[in-house]
Amino acid sequence: MFKHQKELLHPVAVEGPNPQYAALLQEQLGGGNGELKAAMQYMSQSFRIKDKEIKDLFMDIAAEELSHLEMVAATINLLNGHNVDYTKTQAGEIQTHVLLGLNPGLINASGYSWTGDYVTVTGDLCADLLSNIASEQRAKVVYEYLYRQIGDKKVRETIDFLLNREEAHNAMFREAFNKVQDTGSDRDFGVTKDSRIYFDLSSPSPKSNLQDVKAKHPSFN
Repeated sequence: MFKHQKELLHPVAVEGPNPQYAALLQEQLGGGNGELKAAMQYMSQSFRIKDKEIKDLFMDIAAEELSHLEMVAATINLLNGHNVDYTKTQAGEIQTHVLLGLNPGLINASGYSWTGDYVTVTGDLCADLLSNIASEQRAKVVYEYLYRQIGDKKVRETIDFLLNREEAHNAMFREAFNKVQDTGSDRDFGVTKDSRIYFDLSSPSPKSNLQDVKAKHPSFN
């Protein structure tokens, strides 16, 4: 069950309209590393998790990602202003101005529609947790790129909050992985000597690099 709380998770504001940047921010609304993707992925993965604590973790983070989606959409609305004018968007998607009436749509920065193909679900908790850790890391990268390209201090405050929450989710998923890393696919594979062999296929051989690997991982042959 979900409840809609009218207050945003964190307040958003802008110093002024910036439709061009709104087009860039669409990436975190409907892109492959955006907030909707994260919410749908974690929620979908949770359906078959038997560990109640980890299941709750997935659902809680999924619900928070939906609140992030709301924050991003509210920011895009403020950046777009109140007048349809596609000339204000010199690059990237223009659907906002010619199709959506400035409504934040489920599209990325290039105007491509969100798709369920972005969502990764394997049914293996170890694999799904590693996928989620990587998803949070990629989301951080996108937000960092977005942060660099805007001087609006209020927008930067919003992105800074979202970046910190992505890091929090990353840490939570890592902690959960530490609890289950000897189960599922991590238990079934990687148990023979073949999993501990380093194939030196570079020419000339990076012997110093191989020595570093062996020093850090003595089990490698």
